[in-house]
Amino acid sequence: MRTASIHRKTKETDITLDLGLDGPGRTKIKTGVGFLDHMLDLVVAHGAVKLTVAARGDLHVDFHHTVEDVGICLGQAIKEALGDKAGIRRYGSAVVPMDEALVMAAVDLGGRPHLSYELEARRRRIGDFETELVEEFFRAVVNAAGMNLHLRQLAGRNTHHIIEAAFKAFARALREAVEADPRSRGIPSTKGTL
Repeated sequence: MRTASIHRKTKETDITLDLGLDGPGRTKIKTGVGFLDHMLDLVVAHGAVKLTVAARGDLHVDFHHTVEDVGICLGQAIKEALGDKAGIRRYGSAVVPMDEALVMAAVDLGGRPHLSYELEARRRRIGDFETELVEEFFRAVVNAAGMNLHLRQLAGRNTHHIIEAAFKAFARALREAVEADPRSRGIPSTKGTL
């Protein structure tokens, strides 16, 4: 089983995250940030992963440290659970609609971190969640996992729909990228390593 357990403790946060890449998706998520919990539930449902997150953070300051550090933990867990990445597809992509919103995600698990983030939030906040933290979350995941991720909004006006479509598209693209490739058993790179 491709699993990982991460514990990250700083002066700002204390996070335990357990990830299993081979579903079925089960979830127990409590970060203290309701909107983030909702988005991580989507990753579980659409990524067919098992995910448990228990986070305590300095939410009295703001949500930034908790959101970013959960992203770091998720990225580290993805990297650890994949091991040497032998036999995976490596690449994945998805285009997901949500009402008027349409978002594309493309993932490369090639080991080089890069985030191309092209989502436009018309609202600064969804409830008490600052929408700029979505980019911070994905940047943290990408850097910790060594992942290349492109998120592009193709249509949309409703900020909640756009962000939700982005998390669903990310989950579906990641699901495809981590799947076993029946036509390849080795490292999916001409370099022989990722």
